[in-house]
Amino acid sequence: MTLEEMKKQLEETLSPKRFKHSIGVMDTAVKLAEKYGEDRGKAAIAGILHDCARNIEGQEVLELCGRYGIEVNYITNLQPQLLHGPLGAALARDVYGVEDEDVIRAIACHTTGREDMTLLDKIVFIADYIEPGRKFHGVDKVRDLAYKDLDKAILISLDNTIKHILDKGVLIHPDTINARNFIIKESMK
Repeated sequence: MTLEEMKKQLEETLSPKRFKHSIGVMDTAVKLAEKYGEDRGKAAIAGILHDCARNIEGQEVLELCGRYGIEVNYITNLQPQLLHGPLGAALARDVYGVEDEDVIRAIACHTTGREDMTLLDKIVFIADYIEPGRKFHGVDKVRDLAYKDLDKAILISLDNTIKHILDKGVLIHPDTINARNFIIKESMK
């Protein structure tokens, strides 16, 4: 499936707001790929498809995870919205015909991050956080920093996300903590 065909199908599948967000993530991911020397095509596909499973809710999420062999633990069982990354990766492969493992991995970890993220993983993760439609306190600082120091921008986004999760009193996915710890560890080298 071409990028244009993916966009067309997503426009029919996602809400207008989610589709606009996906376009923003795709555009931001491509700009970051240009800045950091990553493949623009991979960034575009991962960016546009990152939320392809976001509109799937409730029991259907768990059923599809079972069908695709996606692990559901006590955290994701209680907070199934965290599964839209791994489920989106499966749908990218199955529905949209994506075969590139780098793209699949970037989609899978865009929600929580993960230890030892690749450059494409990082680009999609931060593009989702800073795309032009995002409006929250401090986003402009992170947006600016993302084009200067990708790891520092991701670290700030992870810190902000963890603070937000703590304020809400919900569970923190270990991949988020592992992503943060890995970036800090690498910065100490």
